[in-house]
Amino acid sequence: MIYLDHNATSPVDQRVLEAMQPYMTSIYGNPSSLYRLGRVARSALETARCQIAALVGAEPSEVIFTSGGTEANNLAIKGLFVNSQVKKIFIPKTEHPSVLAAALSLKDPLAIEYLDVDSQGLVDFEIAPSRLGAGLNFVSVMMANNETGVIQPIAKLSEYFKAIHSAIILHTDAVQALGKIPVDIATLNVDMISLSSHKIYGPKGVGALVARNPELLTPLLFGGSQEHGVRAGTENVPAIIGFGKAAEIAQQSLMTRSEFLKQLRDYLEGQLRSQIPGVMLFSEQVKRLPNTVQFAIPKTDGEMMLMQLDKKACAVSSGSACANGGQASHVLMAMGVNEALAKSAVRVSLGEMNTKDEIDQFIILLKSIVNHA
Repeated sequence: MIYLDHNATSPVDQRVLEAMQPYMTSIYGNPSSLYRLGRVARSALETARCQIAALVGAEPSEVIFTSGGTEANNLAIKGLFVNSQVKKIFIPKTEHPSVLAAALSLKDPLAIEYLDVDSQGLVDFEIAPSRLGAGLNFVSVMMANNETGVIQPIAKLSEYFKAIHSAIILHTDAVQALGKIPVDIATLNVDMISLSSHKIYGPKGVGALVARNPELLTPLLFGGSQEHGVRAGTENVPAIIGFGKAAEIAQQSLMTRSEFLKQLRDYLEGQLRSQIPGVMLFSEQVKRLPNTVQFAIPKTDGEMMLMQLDKKACAVSSGSACANGGQASHVLMAMGVNEALAKSAVRVSLGEMNTKDEIDQFIILLKSIVNHA
């Protein structure tokens, strides 16, 4: 299998698996228990909290563990919006489905203001100050898009919004950015960041919301006092340990990993341009994640393409793994791409275990499918 869909999920690093193993067998205590087995589990959990905080330049007390990026996004939006002071929420049309759907589930969907993007996918955030509400405003912009890989200028966005309105809370979904490019809460000047483990070679089912002021959040789950009283329920200790280890590895290898992925991505793009007639690469004029390429071959069907590749033991995606199949990418449509071309889109997202030989094999398979279409 040639696996080229790391933005959907990544394989668990062997070192992560080894770190998790004892907490699934011998160290199985509840981290809220006071006896030794529980205290050992609690200590390991807090070490993981420190590892994740270190990766994003946060304080450990600001890390709230969740079941993944989707819950983190929902907690950021719905956990804050129940605050009666929040009047408006601003989100780009290209956000992840977990942000868009969470916003639509609010009691007052009319409070949502959608931000447009340009043809490359960059957010047009220079809005008229009159659009901001009189009370507290919430802005959520994805740091890096999961389909196109486009990196938004979050620090610049933060500077702009906070200059025109003091009552602003800024959130960024950094799930795809984490472990590929630097993510620092102070540099970005945001109030909340959503993270996920399984995009950085950690286990599925665990993520985190990093919140500078967690006391502003109302829980989505009620029960015990875990996670600063913001997220009730016994913590998933083995997964959290794995997340922490994956974060530690990501911090240590970030620059070398990023450079390796960029070289591989550039090689892939060069091969696509030279070997596939008529291929169109999306968002190639702006900064993107070092591992992500979204392209289209006119008059082909993206889902048909990925199924044909799957038959030949090659895994790619036609867009977000969380989107409805058969529909044109809402990201590309928001960028002004016509529906037919958007439906022909294919996303390749590379990982640190991919090689140039695999890229060459992928191009051969792709040419074969295109030539017989």
